[in-house]
Amino acid sequence: MLLTEHPEVLANDWLPPVAIGRQREVLEVVRRLDPPRPAAPPPWSVGIAGPSGSGTSVVARRAAREVVDRWRASGRREVLRVLSVRAAGARGAHGVVSELLRRLDEGFDGRGFTVSEVLAGLLRRLRRDGQPSVVVVDDLSIAGPDLAPILAAVGDPDRFLPEGEHGMPPVWMIVAGTVEALRTLDGKLPGRCAIAPWVALDPYPPETLTAIVRDRAERTLGRPLPSEAISELVRRSVIDGGGARRAIDLLRRTILGSSMACRPRRAGRFVAEVAVEPRVVRAIGEASRGIAARLSDVRRVEAEIARSQGTRPLPTTTLWRRIVRLEQAGYVRREIRTGGDGGTLSLVRVLTPIDEWVTADRHPGTLRVAAPWDDARSVREGGPAAPPPPTAAWTPADGGPG
Repeated sequence: MLLTEHPEVLANDWLPPVAIGRQREVLEVVRRLDPPRPAAPPPWSVGIAGPSGSGTSVVARRAAREVVDRWRASGRREVLRVLSVRAAGARGAHGVVSELLRRLDEGFDGRGFTVSEVLAGLLRRLRRDGQPSVVVVDDLSIAGPDLAPILAAVGDPDRFLPEGEHGMPPVWMIVAGTVEALRTLDGKLPGRCAIAPWVALDPYPPETLTAIVRDRAERTLGRPLPSEAISELVRRSVIDGGGARRAIDLLRRTILGSSMACRPRRAGRFVAEVAVEPRVVRAIGEASRGIAARLSDVRRVEAEIARSQGTRPLPTTTLWRRIVRLEQAGYVRREIRTGGDGGTLSLVRVLTPIDEWVTADRHPGTLRVAAPWDDARSVREGGPAAPPPPTAAWTPADGGPG
């Protein structure tokens, strides 16, 4: 563990003062929102789509701050507030809107209320306060909550207000997530509430990832991190296909010392690494949001990550064996229920936080084809550099779970 001056900089929700490599996209989101006085009628909503680790959350939150700055510069007397919620881990639309209402009322408990009732409470509170707001819902995946009821309610708030009350203070909405998630969401929305065309983000190039890691490391440590260490972190994050999210996770493990091969659990008991591909861990995390997921969702997300890395998706039986290994380690529990297309529904329930899992760098049974950003050579773990075979190359070690 390295001595750190500002460890909070490594937190998932820390917002950098500058969106490195994404300033153009931030300005485009703000342009579409058109603060402080939009020319178009409400609703004012924008979508931001990109693969995991491409900066969708940073763009969404930095754009929200820019809207606040422009509101202040216009000389408006009201204070513009930002209500920000991550869709990851939220239990459906009910969980998202309940969390938004908790931003206004810390004591609110959504249990026992329907989604419509909580939405009505949120919109009535916004109207009663008379305070303009920017609502940010980011980290949305294809397996995440359905935000269509929330966006539709913001687009037509009068039906949720008490009889005789009409109109709302300005409310801007920013939704960020994967392309698949936003495409599904947009297909459920009425035309006037559509969020497409959205602002699309490509994966970060290695040079931008290097700048992001260097900036975050210096802010955390109060001093530069050796260039060799930064290059290694970027190399591993590119290989894994996790972008900035994976790079910051690796940086956090490097600085805070959380990437030990073995660590104590329960009264000094040590556990060994579980041989599982990092993308399997990522797929379980994204599909389950730390709670539970259908096996079909895990399989779909794993295939998407594999293709983005230039790797063949795991066969269903192989993926199931990886989940069995994780179950044997006490990280997940497999459940089979009635339902589904074949009469049964296979679930993967997460038992311990995913960032506490101890997994091997990779499983040697997976072959990888060259990705567009790869060097001409690929390195076999523990061996010298060598040209890849005609159709595949071994994946280098990645340093931990994704």
